[in-house]
Amino acid sequence: MCGIAYMFQPGMKVEEMTSRMESALNIMRHRGPDASGTSGGDDWMIGHRRLSIIDLSSSEQPMFSPDGRFVLTFNGEIYNYRELRGGLSNRWSFQTSGDTEVVLAGILCEGPEFIRKMDGMWAFAFWDQEEKALLMSRDRFGKKPLYYHSDHNSLSLASELPALQTLLGGELPEEDLHSRADYFRHGFFAPGKTLYDSVCEILPGHYAYWRPGAEIESKAYWKLEVMPYTGSYSNACSRFRTLLSESLEKRLVSDVEVGALLSGGVDSSLIVTLLTREFGLSPKTFTIGFKSRSFDESHYARRVAEGLEITNYSETVEKLVPEDFFSLLDNALGQPFGDVSMLPAAKVAELAGRHVKVALCGDGADEVLSGYQRYQGRILSRYYLTLPQKLRSAVTKALKKIPASHSHHSRSLVKKAQLFVSLAERYEKFPQHLTPRLLMEADEQTYFPDLSGFGYIVSHPLGESSPSEVISMMLDDMVNYLPQDILLKSDRSSMYHSLEVRSPFLDYQLAEFAFSLPVSWHRRGLSGKRILRKAYSDMLPSYVLKRRKQGFSVPVSEWLLGDLGDYLKESVRQNPQLGGTGTSILALLDQHRNRTTDYGLLLWSLLVYLRWQHRGS
Repeated sequence: MCGIAYMFQPGMKVEEMTSRMESALNIMRHRGPDASGTSGGDDWMIGHRRLSIIDLSSSEQPMFSPDGRFVLTFNGEIYNYRELRGGLSNRWSFQTSGDTEVVLAGILCEGPEFIRKMDGMWAFAFWDQEEKALLMSRDRFGKKPLYYHSDHNSLSLASELPALQTLLGGELPEEDLHSRADYFRHGFFAPGKTLYDSVCEILPGHYAYWRPGAEIESKAYWKLEVMPYTGSYSNACSRFRTLLSESLEKRLVSDVEVGALLSGGVDSSLIVTLLTREFGLSPKTFTIGFKSRSFDESHYARRVAEGLEITNYSETVEKLVPEDFFSLLDNALGQPFGDVSMLPAAKVAELAGRHVKVALCGDGADEVLSGYQRYQGRILSRYYLTLPQKLRSAVTKALKKIPASHSHHSRSLVKKAQLFVSLAERYEKFPQHLTPRLLMEADEQTYFPDLSGFGYIVSHPLGESSPSEVISMMLDDMVNYLPQDILLKSDRSSMYHSLEVRSPFLDYQLAEFAFSLPVSWHRRGLSGKRILRKAYSDMLPSYVLKRRKQGFSVPVSEWLLGDLGDYLKESVRQNPQLGGTGTSILALLDQHRNRTTDYGLLLWSLLVYLRWQHRGS
């Protein structure tokens, strides 16, 4: 895995371009500590940082075509590169044994249509010196990032925003008010957008062309389609096992050791079980736990590892240290990010990175296999909303009188009930809203009325064309939540510690198959991932199969009752220019500490925003 950068700046001195490019690559050293390279001309420069995984001794980048006209900087892994190489061998004389040259050869021989054949994760920039044309692309799900800024006559792009900022001379444009509204509501930004006006990201599943003086032309080469499955349930279980095994086998392609991140949940436990029992491997596994028992899963991970007789490395996060998160914010994220679980994600990546360069994870299983409990909440809310209004009002009043629990919802029936009623009320008023929210509509109107009328994020539409509400929510998560939160977190936290993370559940053929299944094959009762549990009932122990979903959660609500809350209060007081916004944040904190409502995730995202807004001051 790597970091890439490119700039076209007519009129800028070569020495200045070189200085900016080298500084940008320096900032991304964590993405590729093994090697660095640059090339350029009078008005352009391209750069690359390498984390060597395949073809360790060659495949240097940037990589040129034999005639020197075309140059490629590539970040990612193409899992089917050997098959693709075979199809190109009669048209190309290969000089290396890696996947980078396969991408170069494929685009030169077949054009951008070759991208449809690629199976893996990637972001790349392909420059034609003669035509002055740039081709850019990202993988289907958006696992690898690619940001850019263009003013028609010039363009700069990089894998990470801090590097892009360096290419632009240390400055980024003003905040985009629509993106700020999205961040306050969701904790992340809309696909293709950033916090900054005119700083964009290549969309997942797209490639784009740019020429000096022209607008960027973007085209989708893949879109997740919902095509009904016509086979039996037992055949579907068998097909699922085949596809997951094939996906896992692809992601074992490596010239270095491959480990696995093990939470103790069903997804990561299944991956590790398949590695040992189906592939005969003995992978190193890595786990992060919490001192707070309601959030700690490490004992489950240890039990899985002991049962499989494999090595498990584990560490415990005692408390949240804001400075650890802010280091990621400044050096890798480059914009606010509201998911506090990035901290343990970075901790487990740091732990794994001491032992391996590649690790498998369970990312994507919840979106592809309907694992989130809010999917079931949507179904149950439909029945709840048929109850008489007086009865529902009485339930709401009774629940509001009970102090809000700050433990994990899986350990608190009261918290589950409070969350459910809140979601049901939201679905009643805003049935079209599917994307997860930190700031609910009522709180937005009360505390942040200036957000009204702003925002980009639009949920997948409900309607007659949608197979079901649950499938619509899953599709919405695939478009918004997965690339903008889950995969962003996975990429930045892992690459910050020079670790490549691969996601077997995010194989596009497996995803297409899963979305073809009836929703009843995904969910039964109050649990999801039905087909996974059925297909592997002979392989996973019952204590894994029957576990309630917990997720990679963080006890931020508890931390805000103590030192972290004091930290937030002081941050507001040090910025009197916040005015009404600061007053609103303190009011939310008071309600949280009085246990009126659990605002933990929202308060954390606001703290991150404050820290970002006043960085360096």
